[in-house]
Amino acid sequence: MSRVRDRMEDFKESVRVAALSHGYTEAQLAALMSAFIMRKPSPKLPFTNAAIKTLESIKELERFIVKHRRDYVDLHRTTEQERDTIEHEVGVFVKACKEQIDILKNRIHEEKNGGAKTWLGIRDDNSRLDLIAHQHGVVLILSERLHSVTAQFDRLRSMRFQDAITRATPRKKIQKKPEIKPAEPSKSNLVLKSDVSKLGDQEVSTAPMRVQEQLLDDETRALQVELTSLLDAVQETETKMMEMSALNHLMSTHVLQQAQQIQYLYDQAVEATNNVERGNKELSQAIQRNSSSRTFLLLFFFVLTFSVLFLDWYNN
Repeated sequence: MSRVRDRMEDFKESVRVAALSHGYTEAQLAALMSAFIMRKPSPKLPFTNAAIKTLESIKELERFIVKHRRDYVDLHRTTEQERDTIEHEVGVFVKACKEQIDILKNRIHEEKNGGAKTWLGIRDDNSRLDLIAHQHGVVLILSERLHSVTAQFDRLRSMRFQDAITRATPRKKIQKKPEIKPAEPSKSNLVLKSDVSKLGDQEVSTAPMRVQEQLLDDETRALQVELTSLLDAVQETETKMMEMSALNHLMSTHVLQQAQQIQYLYDQAVEATNNVERGNKELSQAIQRNSSSRTFLLLFFFVLTFSVLFLDWYNN
């Protein structure tokens, strides 16, 4: 038997000559061969680029919160207006990240409803289902990452509100103390009475002074009552804001749990679809086995009947 000759080198040489005849240079051929050996990475999908951009935005938000954490919590570093500015910027960051995540979700639904095709224009449902499940997982991871970052800032916000309440509570106690001592003007009245008993000529001049002191005391008490009521209103407002922040955090937690449940239900639906497809294949195979076994039984009974008749004829 003759040995087979390797003609690969002859084929490469003929290809090189044909390429040179069509205007290719040696450098272009070398670059083309290197491109065949080391392939360029395939371009990323628009969904992947958008997801990477969203992740970078979330990381930027986390760096911003870590950078301004002490400025937001420490009362001696910044003013209330600066802390409100930090809170506003964080809110703008969170809103932008949520909008980007919503865009990714809408893009998943558009690709699910659209007719995506793979290589050679052949539609592959299994690959599309895997891609959609992967995209849902990416969106879920981004939502969890954003939720963890916002939870950090919610803790800082609760610390700020708690400090404001602790600062407001002692001030209220200090303002209530002067109300317990309404009997102090009686001492001055005793002193004035002793002075009047000694100096009868000054009684006319001290009466207007007592009236003025009484008016000042009344104004002071009224101002104290007004400030106390104002402080109570401020404290109640701060308490309501803390409750709103806690409710917001609780709502975001429930939304995240709902997203996880939706993802779990989607995985179960994909698995059920695969099980149904597998069951259909098993049913088709069972139908084929049933038809083949029926044919075999008919053939067996026919041969058996023919054998019995042949033996009966042979014995007779």
